[in-house]
Amino acid sequence: MQPIADKNFLCFLGKPLIIHQIEALIKADFNEILVMGGAHNLARLKKEIVAHGFTKAKISFKEQEKLELGMAGAILSAKSFIKKDPFLVMSSNDVVDQSAYELLRKNIKKGEGMLLAKRVEKYFPGGYLKTDSRNKIQKIVEKPGEGKEPSKLVNIVMHFHPDSQVLLETLEKISSRCDDRYECALQKLFDDGVTYRAVPFLGFWQPVKYPWHIVSLMNYFLGGIKSKKSKSVKIAKSATIKGEVYLEDGVRVLENAVIIGPAYIGKNTVITTNALVRQSHIGANCVIGFGSEVARSFVGNGVWTHTNYIGDSVIGDDVSFGAGVVTGNLRLDEKNIMVHINGYKLDCGSNKFGLVTGNHIRVGINTSFMPGIKVGSNSFIGAGIVVDQDIPESSFVTGQWDLKIKPNKEKIAPRKDL
Repeated sequence: MQPIADKNFLCFLGKPLIIHQIEALIKADFNEILVMGGAHNLARLKKEIVAHGFTKAKISFKEQEKLELGMAGAILSAKSFIKKDPFLVMSSNDVVDQSAYELLRKNIKKGEGMLLAKRVEKYFPGGYLKTDSRNKIQKIVEKPGEGKEPSKLVNIVMHFHPDSQVLLETLEKISSRCDDRYECALQKLFDDGVTYRAVPFLGFWQPVKYPWHIVSLMNYFLGGIKSKKSKSVKIAKSATIKGEVYLEDGVRVLENAVIIGPAYIGKNTVITTNALVRQSHIGANCVIGFGSEVARSFVGNGVWTHTNYIGDSVIGDDVSFGAGVVTGNLRLDEKNIMVHINGYKLDCGSNKFGLVTGNHIRVGINTSFMPGIKVGSNSFIGAGIVVDQDIPESSFVTGQWDLKIKPNKEKIAPRKDL
């Protein structure tokens, strides 16, 4: 996800992702929730959740000290919370619509575990479930490769465990040499005849694993909004607002600005004269400056633009673009955009994908970014350059222009209308 720091705190519709996830659990009548975090984010998780003021559930917090143990470490750390009760384990980064919780509840059977499984038509690089004719799980096959899938069911990290003691005991016995102790424990339970069934799910599911998934998740949240504006919103008479557009408190839309929904505009943000925002999510305290266009993009808090084009991009917090900055989002050959991830080029799945930034970035005038480029946090990008490679965090980037002057051999015919 780099340069995105922590996806739990990505704000959608004015609330961090972790808050949306807890709201979904409470709506599904879960009243005891344990939030597991690491030393790097637990304090902030607790701060955000406590500040939200949940009252319909008891929410506890615990640090997972050995993050390298993954989900197995999280569950073992939660042993005192789980006790002997059945429990649901889920990833805060697997986003599903509310029907998923209802589906699990509907399919609960005494003594049987459940793994939610997305039925897919196209290959997804995840764990596939091998099942029998009654959807009893026999094996989880990780990233089998296209054409080698044992089924069309992809494992979603939303697992119901009916016998916590059996799972905990199995986890404790699994060797630390196993790459994924939690998955190894599940396989041991499958092999021992413990019944876990796959629950096929046809609703919305978005794992937040790569930066471009943020755009998909943005579209999901935007798809559920209805037009709203508070009394403190000020809209110029010459401004145009079409479709479902949610305007938070303090928003100002100036003369001849255009907002085309679905779109969300955060608190105290200004959409200035002649700006165009379409199908985008704009955070709080932003200024979408004169003549700027923001299209199909997720824009964080405190972002300033100045006669820019921001297309199909993911922009962090406190980012400022100098006049004339452009984010390229389409290859000349119109093929899918490839993005560098951990030393590999990955297909983002779309022929339109722009810039991804971290936080606290300044960009000089007339700079252009090629499609799929990532810029790390706390960086300065100089003026008048084309950025065609990823920029590490805390970088100061400049470029050189060499003017080449030679005789012009072309003759320009006079225009007839002059």
